[in-house]
Amino acid sequence: MCKYCKRVLVLLCAISCLLSVSAENYPYRSDYLWVAEPDHADWLYKTGEKAKVDVRFYIYGIPQDIEVSYEIGPDMMPATSSGKVTLKNGHATINMGTMKQAGFLDLRLTAQKGDKKYQHHVKVGFSPEKLKPYTKNPTDFDAFWKANLEEARTTPVSVTCKKADKYSTNDTDAYLLKIKTDRRHSVYAYLTRPKAEGKYPVVLCPPGAGIKTIKEPMRNIYYAKNGFIRLEMEIHGLNPEMTDKQFKEITTAFDYENGYLNNGLDCKDNYYMKHVYVACVRAIDYLTSLPEWDGRNVFVQGGSQGGALSLITAGLDPRVTACVANHPALSDMAGYLDNRAGGYPHFNRLKNMLTPEKVETMAYFDVVNFARRITCPVYLTWGYNDNVCPPTTSYIVWNLITAPKESLITPINEHWTTEATNYNQMIWLKKHLK
Repeated sequence: MCKYCKRVLVLLCAISCLLSVSAENYPYRSDYLWVAEPDHADWLYKTGEKAKVDVRFYIYGIPQDIEVSYEIGPDMMPATSSGKVTLKNGHATINMGTMKQAGFLDLRLTAQKGDKKYQHHVKVGFSPEKLKPYTKNPTDFDAFWKANLEEARTTPVSVTCKKADKYSTNDTDAYLLKIKTDRRHSVYAYLTRPKAEGKYPVVLCPPGAGIKTIKEPMRNIYYAKNGFIRLEMEIHGLNPEMTDKQFKEITTAFDYENGYLNNGLDCKDNYYMKHVYVACVRAIDYLTSLPEWDGRNVFVQGGSQGGALSLITAGLDPRVTACVANHPALSDMAGYLDNRAGGYPHFNRLKNMLTPEKVETMAYFDVVNFARRITCPVYLTWGYNDNVCPPTTSYIVWNLITAPKESLITPINEHWTTEATNYNQMIWLKKHLK
């Protein structure tokens, strides 16, 4: 095949992605398209190796002869170099250089045509398997969490339950629950399950970040249709039947930029997320009390903050038999003190958030210290172009897990996964039924 035909084939493949995937890299029904292709197929290099990226830019599928400005910098960090290149027949090659230490470099691209700017970026990794956490492992970590779980369990789990007919089908039932998780706190959740009598595995699905309603349960109804009892929970004690306007008002009044993740961070005993982590374990207490539970299989599954909470729950609760997590947040959050990317919520962006007292508290709540303790099989998914939960911190979590593990690495992905990826995670769980 000639070089020109190969380029056309690459373009056609990229355009076919446009028709099936809505994402930051390939915007659905967009007039323009960036194609950035590192010269290593897996986007990975050894430290000291130089990375080159072929850059193409199209408008209406037509290659553009246009000047492109670029910056190169470490993952989530300021640029260390910059330059300009002119695309010829819509194409140019940019030398990204290398890294002497393990990590990721980010190539940030900008083209301007008239008054409109077109931006793109691509991250490549250098020996990421050698990345290590900045976050330390507190000596009393296990004692701290054991004491908090024991205290919470002095309050019996109590549940109010209401049938959710609008989320039920001919072969599945749905219920809206309010679960009391400790003396002070409750969480809401939607439970979906097969309608047929039987014994089933249970799946806990914690939420992504924010104060918001639980995502439409019907989006994941295939779990119940495939023989799972699934509990999709929120963490703030807010009824998901409230309107979007009400959630927005609460967020505006009390939670600017997910401020709950900062609440009480000066002291591990007062930090907001303490009751959230406890609530995840108490949710499993509830699920394993159900007469329909099969008595063997307890799964956790989630993405972003939900991915973090899934890994955290797996590290806290030995009843968890398998864990699926996408691009976990709350991972090596203090990593910025090591002059590199840290995890969401990126406390470096706020004043006085990386003080010694707060960093000490973070260690008790950071995913890395739960990842060290996971013993069940783990399936972890992440992308390299993610600027919410950066690949640096996902690799750090991956490197720490000593339990049986599998990964799906999707370099092009930003902070998203496809429906096919999500469905295949359910298939992976089915393969790990005991």
